[in-house]
Amino acid sequence: MNGPASFLADPPQSPAVAAAYDADVTSDGYVNNLTRVWCWRPDVLTSFEALRADLLGESGLSSREVAVMVAATAAARGDAYCALAWGSRLAELSDEVTAARVLQGIDDDLSERESALAGWSRQVVHDPNATTGADLDRLRDAGLNDREIFEATTLIAFRLAFSTVNDALGARPDAQLAEKAPKLVREAVTYGRPASAGSPT
Repeated sequence: MNGPASFLADPPQSPAVAAAYDADVTSDGYVNNLTRVWCWRPDVLTSFEALRADLLGESGLSSREVAVMVAATAAARGDAYCALAWGSRLAELSDEVTAARVLQGIDDDLSERESALAGWSRQVVHDPNATTGADLDRLRDAGLNDREIFEATTLIAFRLAFSTVNDALGARPDAQLAEKAPKLVREAVTYGRPASAGSPT
């Protein structure tokens, strides 16, 4: 668990960068590696976070359903950073075993809606051009309406964009994030970039 936080140098200091760093320290106790990457354009980071918040603010998807989707998306994408973060979040909303199993592609402990959303997440990651109307019918059969299906699909796409930037630019999961993750979640994340040795505050 060593090496740089990412392939990029730290961005130059500015009031916007300082604000983003301070927000991380307030919420997490340290500056996240991904924040250092995105702070080359802190305005874009702020806009992207606002867009995701707008999407979920009026959504019919529950917090646990969102966590299931993001964990399944991150695992299917092979993104260790988001898998550790959202696997931990899902463990808080369910339990450690359930979260680890979702990260491994096993949905037996989920509700019908959650299982359908996890499967849809993986399908969109692997081959969005292969989806069919019948796939959407399965989501409807699980209780999702068309607005929720749109919201779920858009959230998956947003998470893929976020993960792609982090992964391509070499953002490594924060050591603190990996250390705080439940043991089974940490063991389930066998893909992606290894955690960094630590993130300076």
